[in-house]
Amino acid sequence: MRLIKILITIGLLVAFAGSVSADTSKPESSLLPSRVGAFRRVSTNDDTHLIKPGLFGASYETADRAEFRGNNGAQLVVQILRFRQEADAYAFLSLIASGLRYPETPMEIHSGIGTAGFVSDSQSGFFKGNHFVRIWSSKPIDAATRDGLISEVSGTLDKGEADIPPLIKHLPNADEAQKTAVYLHNVSNLRDFDNEMGVLSAIDAGGNADVAIGTYGPSRLTIIEFNTPQLATDNDKRIVARIQELWKLGQPAPSAYRRVGNYSVLVFDAPDEQTAKQLIDQVKYEQVVQWLGDNPNILKEAEKRYVNTTLGVLIAVLKASGYALITCLGLGGLFGGLLFSYRRAQNKDVTAYSDAGGMLRLNLDEMTPETNPARLLPHRTERGSAG
Repeated sequence: MRLIKILITIGLLVAFAGSVSADTSKPESSLLPSRVGAFRRVSTNDDTHLIKPGLFGASYETADRAEFRGNNGAQLVVQILRFRQEADAYAFLSLIASGLRYPETPMEIHSGIGTAGFVSDSQSGFFKGNHFVRIWSSKPIDAATRDGLISEVSGTLDKGEADIPPLIKHLPNADEAQKTAVYLHNVSNLRDFDNEMGVLSAIDAGGNADVAIGTYGPSRLTIIEFNTPQLATDNDKRIVARIQELWKLGQPAPSAYRRVGNYSVLVFDAPDEQTAKQLIDQVKYEQVVQWLGDNPNILKEAEKRYVNTTLGVLIAVLKASGYALITCLGLGGLFGGLLFSYRRAQNKDVTAYSDAGGMLRLNLDEMTPETNPARLLPHRTERGSAG
């Protein structure tokens, strides 16, 4: 649990740090309105109590802070920080939530508060687009007032992508893990999280890695996403070498480690190795490539789509032809069988009522003078006498 304790300490220092410099310490224009619901603004922008966002290279561009007073005398403070990237705003949100997280104040991050955020009776924070907003008061405010305040401030901000970083979604059981997960964007190394020279001290990402840390009971799973395969390969070798070194020295090491695509996935403090491996098994590497200009593979992709479409049409035609052939053969066999049965039945009828083998028979024995005397030949003696 060493990393979690460090996170909480850093969060607390962040939440209550003094004045710091920023890229633009004074905004060109206020990000906050003169009124927010039943609260009216009673102070101008003042950066003497701004919280410190400059961790892990995540510096903000604009900061705005103001105090508001309600009709009943309630006072609250609203602060907005605008970062260069949305991922930086979410990273800062996760660090603040981690620093304020205690058993009595869980400070879980949920979607739908801005884009995502946490709430409590006296303090709330959320991110939307590349903005982070923090609202706190000296006295608890009711939920309706709090939610209305968040909605009104959020409504003034651009929504951006309106989504959390994809790496958070790749944590096992992501919907639940997001509530307490810590996210870091574009970090160079994790030595600040590993002051005892553990395995994380071997990582050198050069500012091109994102980190997601999820908690699963006593286990802690860390995904480090390197932005290039070369960085992933180099750091994989460093991590493996460092783990083997820790084993030889008899020092604490990860419960399990595995490279998954461009991810380095480590599990700490698991009850056993099997549990750690099962957590890693749930991590799937996914990558979406977006080209800044024209896609150089556009012709290959078009050719691939054409081939796939043509093959699909050909397969469909062959299937249809096969079905038609089978249907014709089936119907032909059925009608042939019926015709054969019909003819066979006729032949059986002829055989039953004729002893001529199915041919016409002249029944001379049955012809007598009484039947048709005119058609009988005269008797031989009568023919002789007649001659």
